[in-house]
Parts: sequence; C-alpha cells; structure tokens
Amino acid sequence: MSASRALGATILLAALLFPSLLPAIVAPAQARGGGIEEPRVIRVEDLPREARETLALIKQGGPFPYKRDGVVFGNRERRLPLQSSGYYREYTVPTPGARDRGARRIIAGGLGEYYYTGDHYNTFRRIRE
Repeated sequence: MSASRALGATILLAALLFPSLLPAIVAPAQARGGGIEEPRVIRVEDLPREARETLALIKQGGPFPYKRDGVVFGNRERRLPLQSSGYYREYTVPTPGARDRGARRIIAGGLGEYYYTGDHYNTFRRIRE
C-alpha cells in the first residue's frame, strides 16, 4: 500500500471511530488552503505596479531580473490547486526598499493561470485578467 493510501485509510478509520474529530482534521486543511479551496481572486488592475510589470515579463518570456525567476514552485504547503510536480513556476515581484527578493511572487500555472502572493506563499490570489 502506498504512503498516501495508508494515510487516507488511517484518516478514514479515525473518522469512523472518532467522528467528533473530523472537523478538527478538515478545518485546519481548509484554513491553510490545503488544496481544497480555490484561492480568492484579484484583478490585474488591483495588483501592485511591480506585479503588473512582472506579469507582463512572464507573458513575453523575459528577460527576468532575478536568476531564480522561472524555477519550479513546489506547492509543498498545498495552498494552490494540486497539480503534478513542475506544473507551477515562480517569479519575483520586486519590493521597493527591500534589500533582497522580498516576499512578493507571481506563480504561473502550466495552463496559463497566474497567482499572486504578497506574503511569501502564506496566501494566494488568482489573478483575473
């Protein structure tokens, strides 16, 4: 049995034996965005100017100002919809006054969807064009 199936079986068994614990298992995953809910939406015109400029660079294929731009975003915290490994790529949104890359990013999905985070992957908003 695979590890994910074993975990699923364990959760199912716990839910059957202790149904009162089910909300305690599901609610934290939903609060974390655990791949359960689609992120909220933000319109392009409501993005910071630097994010709009980064989005334009992504669409034209660069050149990108940071060497880490375009690397695979692993979605380890599962705050974006679950996809196969390598599906998401991340790009830096410059933060005025920051001495490093800052906390802002745009994540590009393999089918052309884009997500914005202003707090280094804690929360995401899907960009509506």
